[in-house]
Amino acid sequence: MTTIKKHFLSILVLFLCFPVLQAQYGYGNGNYGRRQSAIPRTEEPEKKIEPKTAEQIVESEMPHISEALDLNEFENAIVRSTLIKYVQEGIELQLLKLGPDKTKEGIEKIALKQNEELKAGLPEEKYEKLVALQKEGYNKIKRKKKEKKPKE
Repeated sequence: MTTIKKHFLSILVLFLCFPVLQAQYGYGNGNYGRRQSAIPRTEEPEKKIEPKTAEQIVESEMPHISEALDLNEFENAIVRSTLIKYVQEGIELQLLKLGPDKTKEGIEKIALKQNEELKAGLPEEKYEKLVALQKEGYNKIKRKKKEKKPKE
């Protein structure tokens, strides 16, 4: 071979091996891993999760309730307004941070007033379905808690 071909071949081998050699050596500055930004990272402040309002809570549940009870627009409005009113009272009761006995007593009073108002505004059969739906929801929560206990 001629010397030009030898030089061309050696330069070609050098260029082909250069990325491999660079990867073996690293990127300098003693940083052989990922490249890091020169700008220091500041910790992001924790985002506070704002609690849902009574309207948001009721709006998230209303499609399920309306579908299960087959409510017309008037009955839907009665249930929505009643639930918003009493969910708001429940939220206010929790914000007072009373003792467990007083909180439980207050929740029972709120539930009693809510049931009376719903019974007056809905037909008997739909009211009974709503009460059964509420109990079913509470039972699902209790079942989940009971299922977790045996796993200990």
